[in-house]
Amino acid sequence: MAAGAAEAAVAALEEVGSAGQFEELLRLKAKSLLVVHFWAPWAPQCAQMNEVMAELAKEHPQVSFVKLEAEGVPEVSEKYEISSVPTFLFFKNSQKIDRLDGAHAPELTKKVQRHASSGSFLPSANEHLKEDLNLRLKKLTHAAPCMLFMKGTPQEPRCGFSKQMVEILHKHNIQFSSFDIFSDEEVRQGLKAYSNWPTYPQLYVSGELIGGLDIIKELEASEELDTICPKAPKLEERLKVLTNKASVMLFMKGNKQEAKCGFSKQILEILNSTGVEYETFDILEDEEVRQGLKAYSNWPTYPQLYVKGELVGGLDIVKELKENGELLPILRGEN
Repeated sequence: MAAGAAEAAVAALEEVGSAGQFEELLRLKAKSLLVVHFWAPWAPQCAQMNEVMAELAKEHPQVSFVKLEAEGVPEVSEKYEISSVPTFLFFKNSQKIDRLDGAHAPELTKKVQRHASSGSFLPSANEHLKEDLNLRLKKLTHAAPCMLFMKGTPQEPRCGFSKQMVEILHKHNIQFSSFDIFSDEEVRQGLKAYSNWPTYPQLYVSGELIGGLDIIKELEASEELDTICPKAPKLEERLKVLTNKASVMLFMKGNKQEAKCGFSKQILEILNSTGVEYETFDILEDEEVRQGLKAYSNWPTYPQLYVKGELVGGLDIVKELKENGELLPILRGEN
C-alpha cells in the first residue's frame, strides 16, 4: 500500500480521545459490534493493524471500528488490563465479549466475522450460553492430565507469575499442557467464576483446580508437588512416541500451513505432491525435542522424515527417493 493510501486508510478509523468519549461510544454502539484497537503511534505493527481495521470496516459496514491510543487514555487501558499494543477488544450490548492481544491479522478477521454474524446476545439466551461455556471449560480443564491456564505460552510467558509457574513445573520435570488466556476472553473471564479463583495462572490436575502460584510454591516447599503432578516421560521415551505419532511424521521448522525455512518448505511441497497423509512437529516450539532428536536419530539437521517410527532422512534423501520412484512405496509402508 502506498504511503498516502495507508494514511487515508488509517484516517478512516474514528479515534477515541478520552474516557468520557469511550463510555459514550459504548452507549451509542450498544446495538452493534464495536471493535476497539488499543494502539501506540510509536509501534509500526499498530499502523499495519490500523490498515487491516480500515479494510475490515469496508467489508463489515454494520460493525464499528475505532482506535484508542493506549497511553493517551490510561484510565480505559488500566480498566481493561491493556499491557501491550496492539490489543483489540470486542464489545456488544456495551459489554466486553472478546479480546485479541498482538498483531494477528488472520485471527482479527476471524473474530470479526464470527461476532458480526452471531447477532446480539439476548438476555433469554444467557443461561444457555453459560451452560455451553461451562461445558467448554470442563473440556479444557480436562484436556491434559495437567493443564496450566496462563498469560502467554511456556515459550513466551507474558507475566512474571506465569513465568515463575512454568519455571517450577519445568524444574520438577512435570508434564503439562497450557492455555493462553489472552487468546480467548470468554475463557479468561469464565474460568474465574467456574473455579472460583480470581487470578492467573491456574493449575489443574485431572480437571481439578490445584491453585495459583502461591499454592504451587507451598506444595513445592512441602515436597508434595511431585506426588500431585504427572511427571514428564524420559526424553527417549517421548521421542519414540513422537516419531510413531503418525504413520508418516515430519519434524520441521514450522508446520504444514507455514514452513519457517527453505528446506522445510521444499519437503512439504514434495510430500503434498504424493497425496499421502502425514503429520508435522515444529521443532522451533520445543528445544528439548529439537536437540534430543538429533542424537536419537544420529541425524544433525532438519527437516527429518520418519515412516512408522523409522528415520527415512532429510531433504536430499527425500529428493533422491522421489527421483528414483521409491518415495511413494516407502511412504505407504510398502518397503
